[in-house]
Amino acid sequence: MKDFAQLYARLDATTSSNAKLAALQDYFAQAEPADAAWAVYFLSGGRPRQLVPSRVLREIGMHLANLPEWLFEESYQAVGDLAETLSLLLPESRHSSDAGLAQWVEQHLLPLRGQTAETLAQRLPELWAQLDQQSLMVCIKLITGNFRVGVSKLLITRALAALAGVDSKRVAQRLVGYTELSRTPVAADYLKLIAAESADEHALRGGQPYPFFLAHPLQLPTEQFDAQLGPCGDWQVEWKWDGIRAQIVKRDGQVWIWSRGEELISERFPELQRMAINLPDGTVLDGEIVVWKDSPDAQAPAVQPFALLQQRIGRKTLSKKILHDIPVVLLAYDLLEWQGADWRQHTQHQRRAQLECVINTSSDPCLRLSPVLHGKDWADLAQQRLASRSLGVEGMMLKSRDAHYGVGRTKDVGVWWKWKVDPFSVDAVLIYAQRGHGRRASLYSDYTFAVWDGPAEKADRQLVPFAKAYSGLTDEEMRKVDAIVRKTTVEKFGPVSSVTPSMVFELGFEGIALSKRHKSGIAVRFPRMLRWRHDKGIQDADSLETLSALLN
Repeated sequence: MKDFAQLYARLDATTSSNAKLAALQDYFAQAEPADAAWAVYFLSGGRPRQLVPSRVLREIGMHLANLPEWLFEESYQAVGDLAETLSLLLPESRHSSDAGLAQWVEQHLLPLRGQTAETLAQRLPELWAQLDQQSLMVCIKLITGNFRVGVSKLLITRALAALAGVDSKRVAQRLVGYTELSRTPVAADYLKLIAAESADEHALRGGQPYPFFLAHPLQLPTEQFDAQLGPCGDWQVEWKWDGIRAQIVKRDGQVWIWSRGEELISERFPELQRMAINLPDGTVLDGEIVVWKDSPDAQAPAVQPFALLQQRIGRKTLSKKILHDIPVVLLAYDLLEWQGADWRQHTQHQRRAQLECVINTSSDPCLRLSPVLHGKDWADLAQQRLASRSLGVEGMMLKSRDAHYGVGRTKDVGVWWKWKVDPFSVDAVLIYAQRGHGRRASLYSDYTFAVWDGPAEKADRQLVPFAKAYSGLTDEEMRKVDAIVRKTTVEKFGPVSSVTPSMVFELGFEGIALSKRHKSGIAVRFPRMLRWRHDKGIQDADSLETLSALLN
């Protein structure tokens, strides 16, 4: 545990990719395979479910630190992270356990799940007393399921590839599915990651998917496309669907469905499982899971809003009514494996041609082909792109016809671009603020925004909250907002400060839908601050009428 905590400290102390890479290489070069297996799991985003409720951790921490609740909460608000707060407040231990990460996780931490509060009150202080301050903080982060550190999966792949002396793409392939929730990493798993390449490992076995090929954002004026991208005929153009990116794997008579986050989601989509069982063995499709409802009106979009899909994926059980009311399809747009052979080295247009053959031989309505769009030039495609919102899509995907299927967000074998439509935007008033977490714990950086409930002519109109956002401002702007929040706070509700309305911001968001859970009756997707409107007073902010118009 101590070595892993020291690695965490090195990674957290720098923003340099080279420094992070060196820290990873140093750790894995000396780590025991069992410890390294868990380290790769946590660093790659693997997070077991929370082992101990936060409330219990707080109560035990307050008791051990001999602090009243109000003082503990003030400390937590100042620090912004529960694990770090506890590690600072608890009496410092003189002991430092030599047990490795694997032993700590498997023998001490995982058995905590499901224990009574009384048992935890006895067991946790005994465990914590064995750890130095840095190790204690990391231990509690693992307990809460909120372990995060600023390191990308790409860096981990590079570190392991350098250690093993193999191609980083091969390591990336081996890592796919490593953090799936049901997995418990063991030493043998890690040794497979760094093993020398063998002739037979290129043929995947079981349900393992391929690493997803990711697109780069395209932010160019249309008139520059010819110079930067060449003629549009060199590109395969499709709609950018707003659903769940997934791979469907059919091998050995079984079906696996994987999300882009490398989560196994087969049981959530039984109709897609039934559809895929009829695919030939050795088939892997890449596509988008969307809610699809055919309409008698040919002009009406069949793809339904993502908010409807969210209602389905958020449920633990799928009733017949849910399956009937929220039907899904796979809009397939790539073929990664065919008849057991890896097709990723075929060109985009070759893969597309074979994909069309696969789809055309299937009569299942749950499997559909993502259509290719055509235009005489980029200006023509830009005009078609204007229909994105009415069709329920996010814009267009541009895929080089000669591109191979790469690993992650790369350009070495070709490129995919995502040509998204501009976000919705409204001008809104900041009415609540809350301190951030981690490095932002000392700043009011998380904000709640409101719009008016009526037009300017309405004498008694009120501000109605509708969105929260914390990204989009520069550090300097955030410090200025923080200063204004502190000066204009009129009331506090726990960690939330209510401020005198005075600041207007332009908010951008990707989608909007009706919502019974929100006071405004509206929910927006991925809100962020586009700019601080110093030129506008609060009376100039938008209203619910503006948001309602965007719904249409």
